[in-house]
Amino acid sequence: MAVSAAARREELDSVLAALAPLPEASDLRRPETGLVMTRGRAGGDGAPFNLGEATVTRAAVRIAEGGRTVNGFAYHLGRDAARARAAAVIDALWQLPGRRQAVEAALAPVHERLMAGRETAARRTAATRVNFFTMVRGED
Repeated sequence: MAVSAAARREELDSVLAALAPLPEASDLRRPETGLVMTRGRAGGDGAPFNLGEATVTRAAVRIAEGGRTVNGFAYHLGRDAARARAAAVIDALWQLPGRRQAVEAALAPVHERLMAGRETAARRTAATRVNFFTMVRGED
């Protein structure tokens, strides 16, 4: 779910194309967009406070395959309903035992892109790191 949540719409579309043929997915909840309140904490562990609102799109689908019915769910930041529905279909397919390995293999390039982005961000952050040292005076 974390990989599909961070994936771009084109990536999700290519994952679905790789998993074809797809069973019919019926909407449990049509993709809909709304607002959620984001919260923060002062210093990471202080008192919580309302930070602001974020636009979120959610989708829920039902897929039946091989006598088994599963539900897939997805939430995405932004207003892209097609992206949320594609992620929900991928979630439902992943829950089918016969499809799980294929879904994970199709999502592998997205996962690799996300890991490379994290490594790049970590290197950039490490390059600007400053260490502070306290010198002890000998006058005591």
